Amino acid sequence: MLWVKALHIVFIASWFAGLFYLPRIYVNLAMVAPGSVAERDRLLLMARKLLRFTTLLAVPAVGLGVWLWLGYGIGRGSGWMHAKLAVVVLTIGYHHACARLLRRFADDQNRRSHRWYRWFNEAPVLLLLAAVVLVVVKPF
Repeated sequence: MLWVKALHIVFIASWFAGLFYLPRIYVNLAMVAPGSVAERDRLLLMARKLLRFTTLLAVPAVGLGVWLWLGYGIGRGSGWMHAKLAVVVLTIGYHHACARLLRRFADDQNRRSHRWYRWFNEAPVLLLLAAVVLVVVKPF
């Protein structure tokens, strides 16, 4: 189980690295001047590749987490585990929101400013902080 835990941590860290950087690409996309087709296309390509790679990292991260939960049975009745599972659901929702935003950029339907994306980019930091505190501290 220690191997499963180690791999889970690596995949979580990698998944979040993608979630930290993807909205930064959106900030740059929101700042592309009208008519800068090459820059827009390059940023869209980067975002698509990063989203695909980040999704490939999320699947084993969640799968290994389920394996740990079932294998250890830790916190099945504990409040911290329920809160942690809520953070996982929120993180998956954030990942899905990133995919939807990328589709809007690709369809040239973005209506949000680069400042909005800068704030949007802070959410995964808060999600990761919450998950780590819940797992390590187990406050309830």
